[in-house]
Amino acid sequence: MNAIPAVASDVPEQRSDDPEGVPGGGWRGGARALVVRFGPAVWCYAVLKLIGFTVFMKLLSFSGDYLKKPARFGGGANPWDVLATWDGWWYQQVAQFGYHPALVTIPNGPVGFSVEQNSAAFFPLYPGLMRMTSDVTGLGLYGAGMLVSVVASLFAAAGIYAVVDRMAGPRAGVIAAGIWAIAPGSGAEWAVYSDSTFVALAAWACYCVMTKQWVAAGVITLVTGLNRPTAAALIGAVGLAALVELYRRESGVLRPLTAMLLAPVGLLGYVAWVGWRMGEWGGYFRLQHDAWLHYFDWGQGTWHAIRGVLLGRNDYPFAFPVPDLFATLIVLTLPVLIVLLIRLRPPLVLTAYTLATIVSVLGSLGIFGNVSRYLLPAFPLLIALAVAMRKLSWPVLAAVLGFGAVASGWYAGYVIFELGVP
Repeated sequence: MNAIPAVASDVPEQRSDDPEGVPGGGWRGGARALVVRFGPAVWCYAVLKLIGFTVFMKLLSFSGDYLKKPARFGGGANPWDVLATWDGWWYQQVAQFGYHPALVTIPNGPVGFSVEQNSAAFFPLYPGLMRMTSDVTGLGLYGAGMLVSVVASLFAAAGIYAVVDRMAGPRAGVIAAGIWAIAPGSGAEWAVYSDSTFVALAAWACYCVMTKQWVAAGVITLVTGLNRPTAAALIGAVGLAALVELYRRESGVLRPLTAMLLAPVGLLGYVAWVGWRMGEWGGYFRLQHDAWLHYFDWGQGTWHAIRGVLLGRNDYPFAFPVPDLFATLIVLTLPVLIVLLIRLRPPLVLTAYTLATIVSVLGSLGIFGNVSRYLLPAFPLLIALAVAMRKLSWPVLAAVLGFGAVASGWYAGYVIFELGVP
């Protein structure tokens, strides 16, 4: 494995995806080239993630609080059972039983909740991969879901590396993959959650746009739209980048146009199917609004939560003191990270995708303590940090990232899953 040299300037002279020096020799040479290129980033991510995951499991075992909670809501017989609760329980239901979309009214439900929760709120790609993996490997749905998430997280680390490498060189790419392993909210990356799958697809879609592989970008974005509704941010970013490319005529007309047309098909198709099955075209959005109290409210929920945290009050929906404090600190650092990112003049697709993701997260009512997890897809925010840290020596980087990995077992795992609702 080749050593990755330190990069002195902000813009490296040669990226790791340059054609010179790529080993040949057919598929073996190609596989060797992939290992040489992506190996350091994937290993960096995996080692840091394993450290944080181990600390998370130890904290769960030490506290024992999971034993006092229902198996569906953050509890279980073993520490690792926590990883398949909350949303993980719903994904297993979809993987096992499929969908039965319905809008069932609750006569005297809690304030704001007038419709029964239904699995149709959860998009089909991740549970579909769970079911397929279970059928192929013989694993149960829990094991299959964990396997999908872990493998997807490795592809996400490789995708983040590819994007950052193209902007700032291989060293920054490796560091960015490592930072994503210990980012706030990263506890959901190795859980029965769809976050890793989403980021893997989003990162590679952005890379395809950056390298002008328009049809591939459209197809990947289409698939992303089958994973989570937040794919709307990626769809908009890819569409905007394709529109600018059409104006410039640098890639012709057909390929960018194809990307624009393909990108929204997955998201729109699933939402339309749910509405058709419910007999109400806006059924999916009504389900989110009346069953989960999750909808775009122009930032009112975020404002009330931040105000509550700063004033020491719990007078807002879904108040969880410790996760909410972390979420407030994250929101307050966002302007700094955005300025640092824009200063690097990233490609349009990264800027548009990041800003749209942030607007979607902060502009929607939901569990405020989950801001850290909701912002996991905004991986371009890590680029400026990676660029700044690449001047550090490898021993110093190992110490900084290693300590962050240990701490992440608490702030990115235990805080979200045990002190809040992931």
